[in-house]
Amino acid sequence: MAKFKAKHTVEEIDGVRCTVVDTGIDEKRLVFLKEILEFNKFEVKIEKDKKKDETAPDTYKIGVTNIVFNPTIAIFERTLKHKSGKIITPKYWLQETNELKPHYWVS
Repeated sequence: MAKFKAKHTVEEIDGVRCTVVDTGIDEKRLVFLKEILEFNKFEVKIEKDKKKDETAPDTYKIGVTNIVFNPTIAIFERTLKHKSGKIITPKYWLQETNELKPHYWVS
């Protein structure tokens, strides 16, 4: 399950230094994050993780070329937008809900 990390990680993905947004994710989450990040005008880089076991499902690492971007800060500063124009909330980012409620602290 995804969670917020305060640590800002920079790694090389596809030969380019990137801020790592998430690692070890499945293809469904990869597509979800890629759509959000590209809509917010970030250049996205994706790398397939090396398998330890051939029977294990594929996992991926996703990052953006903006090395000062921190996804946790962006979510809580409310700077990421959905294609509908609404603000991405923490629960939406973690895929715990499909609703984009205006305030994450109100249930």
